[in-house]
Amino acid sequence: MSPLTSPIRQPAVAGRFYPRDAGELERTVKPLIGPGPAQPALGIVVPHAGYMYSGRVAGQVYGSVELPGAFVIIGPNHTGLGPAAAIMTAGVWRMPAGDVLIDTELAGDVLENSRLLEENSSAHLYEHSIEVQLPFLQYLKGNPLIVPICVMITEADQCRDIGLAVAAAVREFPAPVLIIASSDMSHYESQAVARQKDELALEQIFALDPAGLLATTHENHISMCGAAPVAAMLVACNDLGAKSAKLVRYETSGDVTGDFGQVVGYAGVTIS
Repeated sequence: MSPLTSPIRQPAVAGRFYPRDAGELERTVKPLIGPGPAQPALGIVVPHAGYMYSGRVAGQVYGSVELPGAFVIIGPNHTGLGPAAAIMTAGVWRMPAGDVLIDTELAGDVLENSRLLEENSSAHLYEHSIEVQLPFLQYLKGNPLIVPICVMITEADQCRDIGLAVAAAVREFPAPVLIIASSDMSHYESQAVARQKDELALEQIFALDPAGLLATTHENHISMCGAAPVAAMLVACNDLGAKSAKLVRYETSGDVTGDFGQVVGYAGVTIS
């Protein structure tokens, strides 16, 4: 596909989840970035709410890992558009700070190794879970290359398919790649209940157990919107030799607003 015919994905939540103006966006992102030190990582878990709510958690994670030039970003599909597992293998994502290019080689290899993924751009049109990661990557890396994967899957074998496809492509890629799972944690629970439920989910992430994470969120009714993206990321990282997971920061929306009656949880985790 030539650059002239490649899809151009317009920003869906600029001006709402983060500033639309490039200068204001840079001034917003800069103080959110954690001080480090930056350590090597295979994958990360980062939230995707508006920056006033989850930006500190995301920024702490991005400041704590060594960032390569290419990123596979797996996020949940909140809109219901498109197929159950959608990847874009060409095109650009237009952002306030400039266009972010899709790495066609890496994306094509992921698609080729998966039985589940479908080439599709409609699933990404209005979805925010991947988009909100890009200003952090642009601020820290300038011109990141991405592979966007948007999913609404629930089964362990589906996550395994995508995770192994990502791992196979990353293993053959000639440069380092970071695998990003975009997920918020519990939604609209009290602060106490959200923390209790999120600890259960985090225990499975720390154990590097993707199937355990999916079972735990289902059995305990944990409304973690990106459980499947995290599970797929864990499958990939395990296949690439992951040894440990580390919590960088956990907060809830209540820690920002002071309203602890109904909160959303945000966790930042690194996998190495």
